[in-house]
Amino acid sequence: MANGGPVEHGYPHLDTVRASITALYKRLSYDTIQTFATSVAPVDVAFCDTDDLHLGAQRVARELVRHYRLPEARVIVGFREMTHAANVELAAGPEYFVELNDRFRTHRRDIGAALAHEVMHVYLHRLGLSFPGTRENEILTDTATTYLGAGWLLLDAYREDAASSQKLGYLTPEEFGYVLAKRAQLFGEDPSVWFTSPQAYSAYVEGRARALRDERQPPLTAAGWAGRRRYARDRRHARDLRSASPVGVPGAGVPGSGVPGSGGPGSGVPYVFTPEGRGALRVSFPCPTCQQRIRVPVRGRVRARCGLCRTVLECDT
Repeated sequence: MANGGPVEHGYPHLDTVRASITALYKRLSYDTIQTFATSVAPVDVAFCDTDDLHLGAQRVARELVRHYRLPEARVIVGFREMTHAANVELAAGPEYFVELNDRFRTHRRDIGAALAHEVMHVYLHRLGLSFPGTRENEILTDTATTYLGAGWLLLDAYREDAASSQKLGYLTPEEFGYVLAKRAQLFGEDPSVWFTSPQAYSAYVEGRARALRDERQPPLTAAGWAGRRRYARDRRHARDLRSASPVGVPGAGVPGSGVPGSGGPGSGVPYVFTPEGRGALRVSFPCPTCQQRIRVPVRGRVRARCGLCRTVLECDT
């Protein structure tokens, strides 16, 4: 929890965020993710200063348990002085003890945001879904919270001015905006109407622009002129290397291998060319919805369907 200190911006965790979205689809399936089409409503987690602190916190916790479909879980909320915003004890259940930072006694509007993250820890714990390393696992938790409909609360808790700042969660504000935009594209949602923080809205707009760029990367037909031109150059180079080597393009299937024309994250482009059969090529690229890599033949116009999230993609390979 950034409380008065500097707030990190940008996309330093974007690779882990994308891996988290893929992991959610693999563990939950497309059909289960579709059951989260409705986000947590502001009225269901609203917290007034006149509400009883403990009863109100329990009410919000129950609403989040209901949203995540954890009917057999009981979350017991307490408050104590600590460095972090909150902590949850991940026992066998069905009772889970969540401790919130004492500052939430007077910052009650953000209790829902803190609990959204902690109850998601319970959800992922029950799923058996985790990443190695504490930081990576926290990024997974933030991403899952946001993608499954409660993370707009975390972004709305971000407030910053010349005198003070506050941010909850491990993602940057722009990364929260990115994941929210991915969810909005999937379900046709507009989360911006729920924001009470102007800084949160600005971060969402920035993240949405980054998410839209995923939809316009070659070999997708929606790619811009510059991307298409670079893709054509890389494809030509990959074909030249394929023709020159009877065993294919050395390293072409390894993203960031440094082989010209191979593409991949290390080369600044998302696609990778790999040899297939006699003189043929395939190109692999991340699905803009779930980030699972898709492989299609290099032969012009191709319609591909992601087997993980069922997105139909129009490609020009």
